[in-house]
Amino acid sequence: MTITDKVRSIQSAQKKPSVLVIGDLMLDHYIWGSATRLSPEAPVPVVNVKKESTTLGGAGNVVQNLVALGAQVTVAGVIGKDAPGKQLLEIMESEGVKTNSIVEDHSRSTTIKTRILVGSHQLVRVDREVTEAISAALEEELVAKIIANIDTADIVLLSDYNKGLFAPGITQRIIKIATEHQKKVVIDPKGLNYEKYKGAYIIKPNRKELAEAAKTEKISNLADLENAAKTIFGQTGTDYLIVTLSEEGMAILTEQSSKLLPVKATEVFDVTGAGDTVIAVIAYFTALGLSVEEACELANHAAANVVRHVGSATTTIEEILKDIESR
Repeated sequence: MTITDKVRSIQSAQKKPSVLVIGDLMLDHYIWGSATRLSPEAPVPVVNVKKESTTLGGAGNVVQNLVALGAQVTVAGVIGKDAPGKQLLEIMESEGVKTNSIVEDHSRSTTIKTRILVGSHQLVRVDREVTEAISAALEEELVAKIIANIDTADIVLLSDYNKGLFAPGITQRIIKIATEHQKKVVIDPKGLNYEKYKGAYIIKPNRKELAEAAKTEKISNLADLENAAKTIFGQTGTDYLIVTLSEEGMAILTEQSSKLLPVKATEVFDVTGAGDTVIAVIAYFTALGLSVEEACELANHAAANVVRHVGSATTTIEEILKDIESR
C-alpha cells in the first residue's frame, strides 16, 4: 500500500487524532503601509499605515497547522492577564481549540511580535515579551492541567520558543508525565540545553539549531550531521532526531541509521513557519500510527506547500496528497 493509499484509508475512516500542544504562546501582529519620505526627526522612513492584522504565533502557529489538518487540539501554556492574552484565547476558541489548560500569569505580558512592512520589505520588528521562567506556583497549576488532559491525548507536542516556559525542571516533569501515561513526546527545540528534552520520542531541530546545540562549527554534509547527532543522542536518548535542512530537505537520524529526504519544493517565496508545519504534520501522522519515515515524507510535501506562500501558512491533507500525486 502506498503512502497515499494509507492516508486515503485514514481519511475514509474519519480518524482524527487528539494532540496536546504545550508551548510558548504569542501573537504575530502585522502592520502594512507605504513609505515615501524620511522623518525630519531622524533618518528613518515615515510609514503611512494602510492595514493591520493579528494571528497566532509561536506554538499557536503549530496549533493552526494541526487544526488545518483536522486534529482535535488541546493547548497548554502561559499568557498574560491582558487584552492580547484575551485575543489569543478568542482566536483559538473560534477555531475549536480547547484552551482550558492555558494559565494566566499576572506578572508577565502576553508575547507580541509586531512587524512593520512596506510592500514586501520588513522595516523593523518590535517584540514585547517576558522570557523569565514561570513561578513555582504557576508551574504547579500548569502541570495539574496537563495531567488532567493527558489521557485523552494521542500524542504530546512541545513547541519551545525559548520564552520562559520550558525551564529544565518543568520540561522533564512534562516528559515524565507523558511517558508514565504511555504518550509519545515530539519536540520542536530551542536553545542550547537539549538535556532537558531527555526521554522525548522525536526532537526536530533545524541545521543551525543542531550545530549550536552540539557545539559544532558547521554541518555541511551527512557525516557532519551524524557526528552532531551523536552528541544529542548522548544527551537525550531520543528515538529520532529529525533535522530540517532548508533547501536540501530533511534528515531522519537514529543512533543506528540516517536517511536524507530531498526537498520537495518547486517554488520558494517564504520559509517562515515551515518548521511549525513540519512538526505538526509529523505529530499528526505519527499519532495516527504511520511510521516516522512516512510522517516525515508527508511533512516534506507539506513544507513544499507552505513555502510557496508569503508569511506563516498552513496546509491541508488534500493539498499534501495533491502535491505527492503531482510529482
